[in-house]
Amino acid sequence: MHTGDLTHLAKPEEFDTVDQVLREARAGEVYCVPGEHDVFTDSARLYLERYGRGTRGTGWRSFDYRGVHFIGLVNVMNLQGGSLGVLGREQLDWLRQDVAGLGDSTPIVVFAHVPLWTVYRQWGWGTEDAAQALALLRRFGSVTVLNGHIHQILQKIEGNVTFHTARSTAFPQPEPGTAPSPGPLRNVPPGRLRSLLGVTRVAYVERNRSLATTDSSLE
Repeated sequence: MHTGDLTHLAKPEEFDTVDQVLREARAGEVYCVPGEHDVFTDSARLYLERYGRGTRGTGWRSFDYRGVHFIGLVNVMNLQGGSLGVLGREQLDWLRQDVAGLGDSTPIVVFAHVPLWTVYRQWGWGTEDAAQALALLRRFGSVTVLNGHIHQILQKIEGNVTFHTARSTAFPQPEPGTAPSPGPLRNVPPGRLRSLLGVTRVAYVERNRSLATTDSSLE
């Protein structure tokens, strides 16, 4: 699963590189949602050509795996610098229909690019209408939300919802409010850089507890 920004400029050669990396990694079935860097040049046309199979709208989707219902949401269309992400009415209506037939005990995993909780409004690190989406998931006993975008590990629990953001494999970003604006950290000592980059692995075990999430740096 990939939470978006597979590319930096959404160029065909960049998508080709992603395909090559995934083949070499023997990733098997890949499920992803777009980041703003995947869609801003052509309104998601190339992204959807590559990764839009089985999706709706601008790339939202759901699927079931071993008893868990996965929901991929898109909150980066028309994203402007400093503005919050937006899901939109069409996607929210789809989400309502998607979960309507599920039992309350169904484990839910949501993945999107921009966080579905407001990490730092001044930098646009949040989603304007996330509360409406989360309200549709409130009846479920276990909801895990995975996000990218901010390039660092943050976690939060609200009732039955556990939020996780992840590191990037590209570059680290400053902690919320510690710099004039978001962007690549340029003063990281070379020996420390790989400790700020990494991937997230999530293990699902049939137990009455939260998902086991392991964050691994590239160090």
